[in-house]
Amino acid sequence: MMPEMSGGVFWEHLHRLVAGGLVLMFGLATWLAKTETRDQPWIFKACLAGLGLLVVQSIFGGLTVIYRLPDLVSTTHLGLAFLFLALVTVLTSVTGGITEVESTHTETASRLTILAGTGAALIFVQSLIGGLVRHMDAGMACPDVPLCLGELVPPLVNSTIILHFTHRLIGILAALTIIGLAVWIMRVSAPRSLRLLGLLAAALAATQVVVGFVSVLTSLAVVPVSLHTFIAACLLGTLVRLATLARLAPNPISSTARTTVG
Repeated sequence: MMPEMSGGVFWEHLHRLVAGGLVLMFGLATWLAKTETRDQPWIFKACLAGLGLLVVQSIFGGLTVIYRLPDLVSTTHLGLAFLFLALVTVLTSVTGGITEVESTHTETASRLTILAGTGAALIFVQSLIGGLVRHMDAGMACPDVPLCLGELVPPLVNSTIILHFTHRLIGILAALTIIGLAVWIMRVSAPRSLRLLGLLAAALAATQVVVGFVSVLTSLAVVPVSLHTFIAACLLGTLVRLATLARLAPNPISSTARTTVG
């Protein structure tokens, strides 16, 4: 139940302990949702879905250990974690951040929701491919940056090179999409809270590209590789929050109309 916390055992068992704490904490959140959000029953249902995700996540974590890190199982374990993160971000934004959202024109808010959601989807897909790159030992399939095997488009002769190169391509596409989103937010004079989230997402995307290059240049050193995954999670959370707050932003035209009618 409590092994000697040293070496790799320390990190593996700490991971399990934190996971157990997370289940307990989110179980409490689900109970609070049932008692405190009766006017919005979907929140309780979303919390139940989150608990379900945690249970399935735990099962895949066990399978990962029992079957000694199979590629698809380990990558699914990562994907479920990112889905849970996205769900929790939505719940946090809905239950704690509505009053912080300034009025936004309906068309602008709708477009912002779509663009931020697209960016979040790209980051999710990119993270799944990154998980496959890691577990299929494709991280050094292209040992040089920014080129791959000395070419802009490398010879796609095996699965590891194809996977690694695809990871780079989607990473660049995601970075350009997110930076473009930030520029667009500034141009349409979106509310300050949304502009800050857009700028944060752009900064994280640029940093992610640099850290990805550093990971290759350092032959997949632990710190940059771990930081690469962490920034991906931060990016996903930022974009999901941006999309959620934009979706929740009140329309000033509708607000004015309601005031006039009242």
